[in-house]
Amino acid sequence: MEKKENNRKLRVCVATCNRADYSKLAPIMFGIKMEPEFFELDVVVLGSHLIDDYGNTYRMIEQDDFDINTRLHTIVRGEDEAAMVESVGLALVKLPDVLNRLKPDIMIVHGDRFDALALATSAALMNIRILHIEGGEVSGTIDDSIRHAITKLAHYHVCCTRSAEQHLISMCEDHDRILLAGCPSYDKLLSAKNKDYMSIIRMWLGDDVKSKDYIVALQHPVTTDIKHSLKMFELTLDALISFNKRTLVLFPNIDAGSKEMVRVMRKKGIEHHPNFRAVKHVPFDQFIQLVAHAGCMIGNSSCGVREVGAFGTPVINLGTRQIGRETGENVLHVRDADTQDKILQALHLQFGKQYPCSKIYGDGNAVPRILKFLKSIDLQEPLQKKFCFPPVKDNISQDIDHILETLSALAVDLGGTNLRVAIVSMKGEIVKKYTQFNPKTYEERINLILQMCVEAAAEAVKLNCRILGVGISTGGRVNPREGIVLHSTKLIQEWNSVDLRTPLSDTLHLPVWVDNDGNCAALAERKFGQGKGLENFVTLITGTEDQLLVEGMSVPKDEAVGALHLIQAAKLGNAKAQSILRTAGTALGLAVVNILHTMNPSLVILSGVLASHYIHTVKDVIRQQALSSVQDVDVVVSDLVEPALLGAASMVLDYTTRRIY
Repeated sequence: MEKKENNRKLRVCVATCNRADYSKLAPIMFGIKMEPEFFELDVVVLGSHLIDDYGNTYRMIEQDDFDINTRLHTIVRGEDEAAMVESVGLALVKLPDVLNRLKPDIMIVHGDRFDALALATSAALMNIRILHIEGGEVSGTIDDSIRHAITKLAHYHVCCTRSAEQHLISMCEDHDRILLAGCPSYDKLLSAKNKDYMSIIRMWLGDDVKSKDYIVALQHPVTTDIKHSLKMFELTLDALISFNKRTLVLFPNIDAGSKEMVRVMRKKGIEHHPNFRAVKHVPFDQFIQLVAHAGCMIGNSSCGVREVGAFGTPVINLGTRQIGRETGENVLHVRDADTQDKILQALHLQFGKQYPCSKIYGDGNAVPRILKFLKSIDLQEPLQKKFCFPPVKDNISQDIDHILETLSALAVDLGGTNLRVAIVSMKGEIVKKYTQFNPKTYEERINLILQMCVEAAAEAVKLNCRILGVGISTGGRVNPREGIVLHSTKLIQEWNSVDLRTPLSDTLHLPVWVDNDGNCAALAERKFGQGKGLENFVTLITGTEDQLLVEGMSVPKDEAVGALHLIQAAKLGNAKAQSILRTAGTALGLAVVNILHTMNPSLVILSGVLASHYIHTVKDVIRQQALSSVQDVDVVVSDLVEPALLGAASMVLDYTTRRIY
């Protein structure tokens, strides 16, 4: 973002809810305070900062010489799920008065706590710009949902890792409003060089404790599975007792389940055990030294997988609370522990090791980047945030023409030579067609039909076609009611008393219709062809002829000579082929005359590759042989390219939509 010149100072409100988020916000607050020519700082304190049981940690803010503008008591005690919800509600009730009074230009919110959600919600609804710290990260509990909800409310984002930045972009946040700065706490971690760290260790753990010979334990409840997290905590304490090393245990945060965790501590006698020191709070500067020189840190705090990596201290991360975090090689995960042995073994593996220092979460220069980012914010820009959604097709799902186009059928044509499957739209468009050589045996043929139909159904999804059912066109006698081929033509071997409906319906979970190929050709003409809108007409299919070979024709060895070869032979001057066409045309003409006399149709449609070669002969026979009352009935050649497939599809489309076309 380019720097924008502002005529006045940027009024920044930093709201902190607990000891953990203050460790991330404090470096930013110091930076803001050091540039009074650019910023005015208001500090709002709420949440567990103000509770005695959690150390009254607001005092460390005062010790850092920050003026606390507002203290809000927002925690409803109870330490259960309902109390968390009530605390959010109480904060939402109290925050509007504070924000109306302070009128900040921007509010800085950190992390993924329920208190932070109340802050972001209030600011967003009151049209206050929000800068969210640590968006885009993944942990593994309800915190993820809260963090991502705050991301959607926030106008600007400061993230700590490249992966978090990519997550924010994937969540459709504006790339220009995302700053990859690193974690602000790393600015202090990587510059922490307290030579008198032993005095801090002795103060908290006793005079007889040496560097790298103690453990720091910090475990919080997992609100989505409190029962399991309590069991894990109990096993952790058992393992620590067995491991027999001096251990600093910090009390858990205020999440639902923390009260039960404290009871477990007291049940185990941790507060009075000679190897343990149980404390509510350690100032961050001192906590840094304690974890930097510990033999191991154990628990499920984000500090263990984020900040402690800066020192290469071994960490044992327990359970699922931080399982999605990026970590250095210093972290050993114990995702589940049925007995204390897993945790105890992890302690033996990790304790006393020294790992390379990790800078995954920062390089020590986050605060200067954040201050520059704040200065670049243009308060004249529209407040309404915009999302960078990926390009998508126009939503026309409510357009009736589009709906009709996407309704489709799977059509199957069982020919003597080829097996064909097609996706056919409501308008009769063949969207996609598959052709395979028709196997000779029943097993191969039925397996191929299923395979081709499954493939076509999968492709239909990609093509945005909604398949309503399957229609099958086959030669021979068919029982359409049962979907059974009773007796096929000699061209399709081993195809008698075959149930086609059941295997296809069971495989595709779609309705299936089966009919004779002649009937299907007529159905195709009625729906898509020249019979459309007519009350009655007749369709005749011109079939395959016997083999005829003539000089100039090239026929593969295993291929039967069919109608196309007959036409080719006639065009090449083969007298026998020409004679067959005339004889067949005359016979067909007499058949049409009989149909005209008995059925009195309004139209006769000739279908098949030979139809155009018969049409003139048929009309000549009608003029010579038919009664004058039917001689005006028109005889036409079908203009449908795939009548069998279209007819099979029409069964599906007509029955499933119950429309007449």
